[in-house]
Amino acid sequence: MGPTEINGLPAHALLVHVVIVLVPVAAVLVGLSSAWPAARRRLGAVTPLVALAALVSVPLTTHAGEWLEERVPADPLVQRHAELGDSLLPWVGGLFVLAAVSWALSRRSASSDSSEPTSSPSPDPAHVASSPAQRGIVVLVAALSIVAAVGSVVQTYRIGDSGAKAVWHDSFSQTADGDGDGD
Repeated sequence: MGPTEINGLPAHALLVHVVIVLVPVAAVLVGLSSAWPAARRRLGAVTPLVALAALVSVPLTTHAGEWLEERVPADPLVQRHAELGDSLLPWVGGLFVLAAVSWALSRRSASSDSSEPTSSPSPDPAHVASSPAQRGIVVLVAALSIVAAVGSVVQTYRIGDSGAKAVWHDSFSQTADGDGDGD
């Protein structure tokens, strides 16, 4: 499905950095785009594209992590990290779907606004909805987007924290050795 090693290193150790950057960036972009019409207009397709990149990075990283899990000693901390890692895809999938829906609604509204003759300019050219039903949909998408954004960032943090504990638990001394050379 994806790389398991990169230059002799487990790919998971490198790919996690893609996830821990892209997921929060996508979450911020989705949150801004869903709640702020000017941001939605300026960001345009960037938001769903970044969310798609985050979505693609999750199964690649998970696959590389499963490969690595089979090659390290069995450990409850590693098992916990793997279980949490499996829970990120639905959050980021939702984030992508909501980014795409928000973008599509914005595009649809922009195209319908440009086809309707108006006698005066709209007070907010970045508005997305003109009817109460459309506004309700936009508000629902915005609320779900905020939930997905917060949930995906919180889950990314939880997974990363459990991974760091699995890697570093009992791996170093609480005190320095005193001679400064690290040996």
